[in-house]
Amino acid sequence: MSDDWRADRIGAALAGENPTVMRRLTAGFAVIGDVQFLPGYSVLLADDPGVRRLSELPRAKRLSFLADMDLLGEALERACRRLDPAFRRVNLEILGNTDPFLHAHVWPRFDWEPADLVGHPVWLYPRDRWSDERHRLGPRHDPLRVAIGDELDRLRATSV
Repeated sequence: MSDDWRADRIGAALAGENPTVMRRLTAGFAVIGDVQFLPGYSVLLADDPGVRRLSELPRAKRLSFLADMDLLGEALERACRRLDPAFRRVNLEILGNTDPFLHAHVWPRFDWEPADLVGHPVWLYPRDRWSDERHRLGPRHDPLRVAIGDELDRLRATSV
């Protein structure tokens, strides 16, 4: 598969062609992040590529998106806690400053992070962390992807 899906991540997810999709949720798609310098980094993509901000969604869909963000955050927390004893917490962010579509970042945080960064926003990490091939999503992240997906399934099964 080519990287063409990156040009329209939501459209590719809707077409079943976005390889980062872990699960289809109520109002969007849980995807694993392209970079994994914080293992487990995930993103919730809204399922409408034309929606740019949370406030553009009708109230019911907005609440569904926020519930999906909460669900992904809890699944990530459970998976990361199980896989890394240094897991610390999850940070949830809806920023929208770069990509023109509604999405939420779900960042795991760990005790092994550098002391000068662990208590600060992820965006303060050096730029090379975002582009270094060592941190690019790859097959070695498959167990983590499976663990997050399994937790999403468990949480959805118990919330009905």
